[in-house]
Amino acid sequence: MKFIFKSLMGVLFLALMGGCAYNFGYAQRTLPGGYKQVAVPVFQNKTKEVGMERYFTDALVREFDRSQVAQVVDRAGAPIVIEGTIKSIDFKPSSLISANSDSNIIKLPSNTVLAAEYQVLISTHVALRRISDQKILWQGDFNSEQVYQAPQVGIGTLNTVDPLYNHSAHKTVVEQLAKDMMNDAHDRMTENF
Repeated sequence: MKFIFKSLMGVLFLALMGGCAYNFGYAQRTLPGGYKQVAVPVFQNKTKEVGMERYFTDALVREFDRSQVAQVVDRAGAPIVIEGTIKSIDFKPSSLISANSDSNIIKLPSNTVLAAEYQVLISTHVALRRISDQKILWQGDFNSEQVYQAPQVGIGTLNTVDPLYNHSAHKTVVEQLAKDMMNDAHDRMTENF
């Protein structure tokens, strides 16, 4: 009797889930219009930061390769194109350490100010355009920020730091933000309601 009851409950559960609008797992996603091929040209970079467009373009292409929602093809063979623009990338020093501060642990020359952290702020715009009539099918703005530690001198006799650290940290943070932002762009672009 117990077995029959459990079996009926299992069948009832499966029947309810099959008829329900919600499904377990990864929902079927598509691009607006149901297109299966898309072109992703290199993002426009309206900032003074050279080479950053590669991080955003590569991140978006990887998202489509991973999800297999659409195949990324050349512009000549694609019915739609994703146009991306990096509007701004700002690096702002924060957590300033001043030589004139009473709480200064390190003795600095007078009138010296060091940044302990940098805040990275990025703003992008992504639009999905149908090539045949130039109609925008979807568009969105994406903003993100992250903080990273500035190079710091830890030894009293050392009077310099690795000049490549800040440059490398700068690019690493932008690359990570690009991945996160393009993941968000892909997900929002392919949502089905």
